[in-house]
Amino acid sequence: MNSKIYIHEFIDIIGHNRARYMHHMTANWCPVGRAERNMLCFGVWATVGSTGRWPEVVNMWELDGWDALAANFEHEFSGGGTQDTSLADWWAAASELRRGGVDRIVVPEPWSPTIEELNADGTRGAVYAHELVTVPPGGIRAFLDALGEAGRATVEAHGATLVGAFRVAMRNDTEAVVIWAFPSWPVWASFERAWDDGALGGWRPRLVSLGADVQRILLVDAPLGPLRIGRQPEVSDRRPLSEITR
Repeated sequence: MNSKIYIHEFIDIIGHNRARYMHHMTANWCPVGRAERNMLCFGVWATVGSTGRWPEVVNMWELDGWDALAANFEHEFSGGGTQDTSLADWWAAASELRRGGVDRIVVPEPWSPTIEELNADGTRGAVYAHELVTVPPGGIRAFLDALGEAGRATVEAHGATLVGAFRVAMRNDTEAVVIWAFPSWPVWASFERAWDDGALGGWRPRLVSLGADVQRILLVDAPLGPLRIGRQPEVSDRRPLSEITR
């Protein structure tokens, strides 16, 4: 049973700095986050620009529930300012690579795997489908129940593996995030054809009946993303950002 909580981030990248930013987050931040905040990297991905905003990065961080999230925020703002003073150099470097973004706090379904479970199972994707699902207020519970009962099996029958299913917190039960891993680009293409030609059985009509709008974008792993390397990034993975070009 997954009792974690997650920070989900859409990050706007400045110019040609996406590769540098992803390295800065994985190799430079992940070891610090684990040591200081017991925060694990769930994923760092680049958005496939033809399917969404560009240049963009999606980050997700895993913490041990609401109390751990509160402790993380307290640590961040304990100095009386708006940033952790011990990370001044890290923030300065990050500010040259990104211009801002949009974050969400997301709560996993009990059957949604943790990053340790995903790594233990060898879950990987050549490409990931990230779905932001919106429903009328109060409707997200019905959507997630339907996903667990029928949608997951239907999509996985077309070659995908569930990476995570999450309710967006601090909203009136209107949003969910669902992430799927596909083993190859052709398998993803086959899924999209099935989505459009009715081969997904009753899942797409079920979404329509729930009033669910699905905005799907594609993602690819950062070179040091935990699903790509099968572990959390370490200090030994660090390289000077000046050496990162793509």
